[in-house]
Amino acid sequence: MNYDEILAVLRYAGDHERAVRIVTEARTEVTGIPTSLDTHVTAHEVYLRPEATDDTEIALSLAAIRVVELV
Repeated sequence: MNYDEILAVLRYAGDHERAVRIVTEARTEVTGIPTSLDTHVTAHEVYLRPEATDDTEIALSLAAIRVVELV
């Protein structure tokens, strides 16, 4: 996926409280609901809340994301 496609899916999922499955360049899979998307050059990351918990967030670098899809 290209960068703009990744951002579009993450924005949609965050706006609609939908979970996504992310595959990173290291082939790690992470699933969660995007809570914050920061495209500024100093941050360049997305925060995800795993579906099974309300008090945990995972930060991922946008540069490390290769594929993102709605689940």
